[in-house]
Amino acid sequence: MTEKTSAPRVAQRDDTPTSRAPAVADASPRRPTPDNRLAAQLMAAKGAADDDFLGPLYYQLARIAFQGGAISQDDLGFMCSVVTGIKPRDRLEYMLAAQMAAVHLATMTSARRLGRAIDIAQQDSAERAFNKLARTFATQMEAFTRYRTGGEKKVVQHVSVSDGGQAIVGNVTQPPRT
Repeated sequence: MTEKTSAPRVAQRDDTPTSRAPAVADASPRRPTPDNRLAAQLMAAKGAADDDFLGPLYYQLARIAFQGGAISQDDLGFMCSVVTGIKPRDRLEYMLAAQMAAVHLATMTSARRLGRAIDIAQQDSAERAFNKLARTFATQMEAFTRYRTGGEKKVVQHVSVSDGGQAIVGNVTQPPRT
């Protein structure tokens, strides 16, 4: 008797069934073609990014916009518009802008599901997802603002200056009164 051995099977996770692969294949993972209006929109606003970065970013956005066997041009166009509207200055800002666009899209999907919930279980599930996504978006906005401004935070509590008076901005220490 001979014992038959084979290499262990490794399961690969692929969220895209093979029947859907051709539609996603249209969004090239490398260089979007200039004749693609949305890809050209990203390329035109590229700033510090390059084609090897923006091609895969566009492909990632296209995969997020994939639904019902095809890429939703409305969703993809919206996300590309969000990214370019933010006017990212570097790769990190591009990535955060793309994440923000994707999270917003998911938030709105959760809001729609919440509005269409039939029973308490569906309502609770959609509400949890909506709340988490909305908080995530707010956190992303804060992170983007902190990154773009260099972490500067300016807090002004109350300032009152009378005619002829002077205001001092900064830390003021006075010697104790005797």
